[in-house]
Amino acid sequence: MPLTLTVRPGPWPAKRMFDLVGAVILLGVCAVPLLLTAAALYAALRARVLVREPTLGMAGRPFRTWRLRTEGAGRLGAAVRGCALDVMPQLLNVLRGEMSLVGPLPRAEVDRPDRLWVRPGMTGLWQVSARSDLPWEEMALLDRHYVESHWLGMDLAILAQTPRAAYRQRHA
Repeated sequence: MPLTLTVRPGPWPAKRMFDLVGAVILLGVCAVPLLLTAAALYAALRARVLVREPTLGMAGRPFRTWRLRTEGAGRLGAAVRGCALDVMPQLLNVLRGEMSLVGPLPRAEVDRPDRLWVRPGMTGLWQVSARSDLPWEEMALLDRHYVESHWLGMDLAILAQTPRAAYRQRHA
């Protein structure tokens, strides 16, 4: 059964500022590795490596997330996914205000995406709580908990746990 996530709209300037500052810092730190990775992927694929995928955002508005193409790149693609560099272009979506650094998982299965009044996140409570090892229903409950009770301290804790959780899940 689909889950409805509802939070009343409101001004959250502190979270938006947190996202902007965090995205700028992360883009600065990741710029060189991203460019080198994109060049290596282009050499392997001989095709466009920066792609956009459709998803649903806040209030059910569709947008396209940025991602590095890794399909068909063999071991290089697996290594890029293993380091989570394939999703780092989503920092551009954060800068544009389409996504947040931390938030619920962007997905179409929410039965009323028009009622989702928070931006989907690059990472979230679902990711640091076992990622894809959880059934969808448990991921949705974690998203609901995040949406109903999040605060910037929680965002910082989730961001701090994300690299370890991603490494653990991808190298299990």
